[in-house]
Amino acid sequence: MANQLSLENWTCPLPLRNYPTIVMGHGGGGKLSNELVENLFVPAFSNDTLATLGDAAVVEMNGSRLAYTTDSFVVRPLFFPGGDIGHLAVNGTVNDLAMMGAQPRYLTTGFILEEGLPLAQLGVIVESMAAAAQLAGVAIVAGDTKVVDKGHGDGIYINTSGIGLVAPGVTLAPDRARPGDVVILSGELGLHGIAVLSVREGLEFGAPIESDCAPLNGLVAAMLAASPDIRVLRDPTRGGLASSLNEIAKASKVGIAYQEKLLPVPAAVAAACDMLGMDPVYVANEGKLVAIVPEAAADIVLAAMRGHPLGANAVIIGKVVEQHPGVVVARTGIGGTRIVDLLIGEQLPRIC
Repeated sequence: MANQLSLENWTCPLPLRNYPTIVMGHGGGGKLSNELVENLFVPAFSNDTLATLGDAAVVEMNGSRLAYTTDSFVVRPLFFPGGDIGHLAVNGTVNDLAMMGAQPRYLTTGFILEEGLPLAQLGVIVESMAAAAQLAGVAIVAGDTKVVDKGHGDGIYINTSGIGLVAPGVTLAPDRARPGDVVILSGELGLHGIAVLSVREGLEFGAPIESDCAPLNGLVAAMLAASPDIRVLRDPTRGGLASSLNEIAKASKVGIAYQEKLLPVPAAVAAACDMLGMDPVYVANEGKLVAIVPEAAADIVLAAMRGHPLGANAVIIGKVVEQHPGVVVARTGIGGTRIVDLLIGEQLPRIC
């Protein structure tokens, strides 16, 4: 057939380094992930909405602005301190909608179940999802279930999609940062990634570490009520804070500079990273956000964040600058400067 697709002479529109097959780094939120998205998926599915590459797509329908997102969760292990894969799936999807300024309303979910998964485990995960949805104020309104052969599913994978309403006058996007803007972080870094690592590898770091997994839509609503002038919101999940800042700098064609000494890194996370040779700015979070705010609105937004339980430890960490567009730099404690680039893959795979 003339229109039949063939793999025989297929080549990627742009080279994806020199990997002829998918590797774990392609799912890590770093350079390989970005190359896969920008050089394969975006050209293939090309449209203006997709090209914004936000945490969710914002589309107009019958006079309303809707945010729509989809995500898949493959975390290992299924249960970790502070949460589980079901809890994570709901909150992760809610947060992607919230990063576009939307109030989440409805979710759908698909379960890929491995033959042999104990029904008791599935029951706990489903109940956890229901509780998380109730806390976030969303309804799970549709779903699907598939079962794969034993040895082909790692217990359970969960896919979710979500939809929410964006209020008039609210416009958040990765390309809206401007020189002079302030960078605000909502709280402590690295808790989710290190919590997952601790149970996966059976490690102890001197103090209990729990995931920060939580729905951020209430915090975002408080921030937007204080000032609708917020330019960008991102939740630093895969690839951590460093990846989120790099994505913003690239999309907005600006530089970003932050002060290392201002980063709120818990002592236990810092100890774990020192022990393992990891950098906290690349460790995943599931209940934090980074905001780019005009300098004139920074104090009022920061106060609103600190007035919410999930933003009590919010802090200004840096600024958007004209210099070094597309590049993120850190001012070190000894007065030096270092470039904070995207990692090729990620320090810890399978954390969401």
